[in-house]
Amino acid sequence: MSEVSEVSEVSELGEPREPTSSPTQTRAVLSCTGLARAFGALRAVDGVDLALPVGARHALIGPNGAGKSTLFQLLTGGLRPSAGRVWLDGRDVTRMSDARRARLGIGQTFQHSSLFLSMTAAENVALAVERARGAPWSPLPRQRPALRRRIDELLADVDLLARRDMPVSALSHGECRQLELALALAAAPRVLLLDEPAAGMAPAETERLAALIHELPTELTLLFVEHDLDLVFRLATRVTVLHLGKVLLSGTPEEVQGSAEVQEAYLGTGRRADLFVTDAGPERRDGDREAESP
Repeated sequence: MSEVSEVSEVSELGEPREPTSSPTQTRAVLSCTGLARAFGALRAVDGVDLALPVGARHALIGPNGAGKSTLFQLLTGGLRPSAGRVWLDGRDVTRMSDARRARLGIGQTFQHSSLFLSMTAAENVALAVERARGAPWSPLPRQRPALRRRIDELLADVDLLARRDMPVSALSHGECRQLELALALAAAPRVLLLDEPAAGMAPAETERLAALIHELPTELTLLFVEHDLDLVFRLATRVTVLHLGKVLLSGTPEEVQGSAEVQEAYLGTGRRADLFVTDAGPERRDGDREAESP
């Protein structure tokens, strides 16, 4: 029997059985225990434990290749783990598809855009709203009054109502990222995973996005991967650092900023510099924003 088939018992219908939840899993809206994923001899994620309480603002950081994107896919259902479990509200969802996890309340944005460039901002949101309610797919859903109101609410939430009828191809990069946030919110998720939301943004666009994220409902649980450490330390109340697939440190922003181990993970063994803190506060990490390998 493979590692993947061992991670959860299943019923005769192929659905995960409801396991008895531990107190930690019950308190956390999203958690994982002993989560691992191997690609041949490479252990991209290696025994990760993580617990996100309701309303958490939790950042996941680490050098390129640390396993951040792989961990995201394991949590959302895009990849099956080699070992370990994923829990949503104390329910084992390890063997569930990404679509089913989305229906249960896990939303996400992606590192690379999935917008329809020839359609308007409103039409893109309409597709997301209709998909969330399980309606048959249509390239141009009829905008009933209720649907129109919902579209306008979501666009207003991300400060794009004035761009409602503008084709996506005419939006700036920052506005496209704002629109992707609206699409992720269309299903009213309880947990939202943001994969490098500020990637490629100009400083003014990052400021706008930071304000929008800050204004999201306090009951919405956020987990985000971001290379812009200034943004991380402004938005997160807890930070987990991955290195070589393992959790190097999980703590407050202040604990992470003061960690010699974390600085060495970024800069190399035996090297340490003021990577995170300057006289003006946390500083942005230099370097590229290329997608990490698994």
